[in-house]
Amino acid sequence: MIRVLVVDDQTLIRQAVADILGQVDGVHVVGSAGDGEQAVEAALSMRPDVIVMDIRMPRKDGIAATSAICAHPELRATKVLILTTFEEDEYVVAALRAGASGFIGKGAEPHDIVHAVRAVHAGESLLSPAATRSLITKFVLPADAEAGGASNVAPAALAHLTDREREVLLLVARGLSNQEIADVLVISPHTAKTHVNRIMSKVYAHDRAQLVILAYETGLLAPGS
Repeated sequence: MIRVLVVDDQTLIRQAVADILGQVDGVHVVGSAGDGEQAVEAALSMRPDVIVMDIRMPRKDGIAATSAICAHPELRATKVLILTTFEEDEYVVAALRAGASGFIGKGAEPHDIVHAVRAVHAGESLLSPAATRSLITKFVLPADAEAGGASNVAPAALAHLTDREREVLLLVARGLSNQEIADVLVISPHTAKTHVNRIMSKVYAHDRAQLVILAYETGLLAPGS
């Protein structure tokens, strides 16, 4: 059973999303919240598997709430799916940096919302590594250049990784699947998956898209490489 918390400052949207998910087998809506502050409190008390999170809300917006939730040691298993009418690329990057595992517009069909919830719960990212790389090239790297070329994340973020884990991280950042990583390194897909999971745990990443961002921000992967 997937336990879901719905967060949106608009009552009608909040109820509509809850109603859609509440009719799905294997999904249980445990509660709702009307702003980011309530979202963090509800997440700690209800321990949902997935939080469907709006971006623009009073007191604490969805990105700040996502950051707080994903950074909390007691909520490591909780995934955040951003649901919003604001689908500009900048919001996608901010949401991914904050720890979100997916991003879907409020205009999506009900079955798409259900699929998105199931996907992020299964540990999948709703934004491919290739799309993430495109966004980073457009928004993250120019910002770093304006700041003098310095990365926003110190290379020390990779200090706890073994040489093999850095090698796997680089392959993930280049968009390779676990099977493709296994083929390149001549290891089993299970071993490749284990390496990826250990890397995520060590660098506090929620999904592969965050690993792509980390690889760029630490200088492990350069544009065009």
